[in-house]
Amino acid sequence: ENDYSSLKNELLFTKNELANLRRMLYGQRSERFIPAFADTQLELALGVEPLAVIEEKKEHVEYDRVVKQTTKVTPHGRMKLSADLPRVEVIIEPQEDVTGLKKIGEEITEELEYKPGQLYVQRYVRPKYAKENGQGVVIGVLPNRPIEKGIAGPGLLAHVAISKFMDHLPLYRQSQIYKRDKVEIAVSTLSDWMKYTSEVLTPLYELHRDQILSCQYIMADETPIKVLDKEKKGSTHLGYLWAYNDPLERQVLFDYRPSRSREGPQKLLAQYNGHIQTDGYVVYDEFEAQPGITLLGCFAHARRYFEQAQDNDHQRSEWMLTVVQKLYLVEKKAREGSYSHEQRYLIRQEEAVPVLKEIKAWLDSEILIVLPRSAIGKAIAYMYKRWPRLEKYVTDGRLEIDNNLVENAIRPIALGRKNYLFAGSHEGAKRAALYYSLLGTAKLQGIEPFEYLRDVLTRISDYPYKNLADLLPANWKKIREDTN
Repeated sequence: ENDYSSLKNELLFTKNELANLRRMLYGQRSERFIPAFADTQLELALGVEPLAVIEEKKEHVEYDRVVKQTTKVTPHGRMKLSADLPRVEVIIEPQEDVTGLKKIGEEITEELEYKPGQLYVQRYVRPKYAKENGQGVVIGVLPNRPIEKGIAGPGLLAHVAISKFMDHLPLYRQSQIYKRDKVEIAVSTLSDWMKYTSEVLTPLYELHRDQILSCQYIMADETPIKVLDKEKKGSTHLGYLWAYNDPLERQVLFDYRPSRSREGPQKLLAQYNGHIQTDGYVVYDEFEAQPGITLLGCFAHARRYFEQAQDNDHQRSEWMLTVVQKLYLVEKKAREGSYSHEQRYLIRQEEAVPVLKEIKAWLDSEILIVLPRSAIGKAIAYMYKRWPRLEKYVTDGRLEIDNNLVENAIRPIALGRKNYLFAGSHEGAKRAALYYSLLGTAKLQGIEPFEYLRDVLTRISDYPYKNLADLLPANWKKIREDTN
């Protein structure tokens, strides 16, 4: 009898693995890589006849190739700006009175700028005046710019950053686009611009990080990013961008770490106090014992296991999916009715709590019946183990039923990975975290990202540090609204 039970268990496990494989191969997953099975096609029981082997004929071909010797020319100095580009002049007169002084020339500084749909040259023209009796020269002061003595204006820098980190255009593609506009900008130059701009924005990013870590409720998740490994030529390192979403104030923070180990969140959240909502990744379990932290579960993840178990046990899976849907209907009613946090708490107590009790009673009985290694057994065990965290959302109307909001925040990174494939270094990945944080938060705030970043880069060099919080997306938006 024990042998029979063991074989039955093994059969169910194998059937579940096969169902998952079929879902991966034929389900709605775009760009799924399918390995070229040779003699293993029949082993998968997919009903496909093995392909006939075609004999290959080899030919020996000889030819001569002419190799041209070329000399690599390394450009020096500032890039030249095409005379065909439109130019906008900004006249900067000296601050002191120049009445009666003789104009002896002009200082002209050109920077390549961008406004939506057009590159142009902004010319800062500063007339020079000679003081009487050779006492010196008077000239206007050139305003501080994001990259001191750099040729790129704040609008162009903002456009390059948004094109890469929001529109997912790699720098080499941007370089080609500018070339069509008769402006030659090397990829290395664009890369340097992003590096120097991130250094200017770093104090703002650090302030943004501190602000999110001071809130009382965050959602956490992580997503991989490939990073070039300089120690291993031709290979990449798999790093991780850890995302922390503040759903109440609509902010998101990305923190790059070289690994997916517990070290990343432990360091960042060492002094955190409040609610943390996560999926079932075991790294987060250790926060259960940290004073001041309350862990919340994610019903979307728990539900997903039952969706995957339908081929294994349709009846039990369908029951759970149907009952969980009742919980989401309560959330939909509160959302569409624009309920306050207090109103959402009350409707959950009235309509969601009875459903949760029904689910818990079902879990208590079914976990004793199902096979642990089966798909339905794993789904039930996942929910059963995390039940205290899953049901906790009904205790506070500010809390969400799942952490889908943070998953939505990291989705653009997945799109970016398909285009630019990897970060050039660990430092480059940290810079990506900075841009994703500020631009992602601007998006959550409903701010036009180009307008925001251009304005910040225009002002941040001269902005008092004590007032730097004004330039955070939420505060920037409020100040602009109050001004208008």
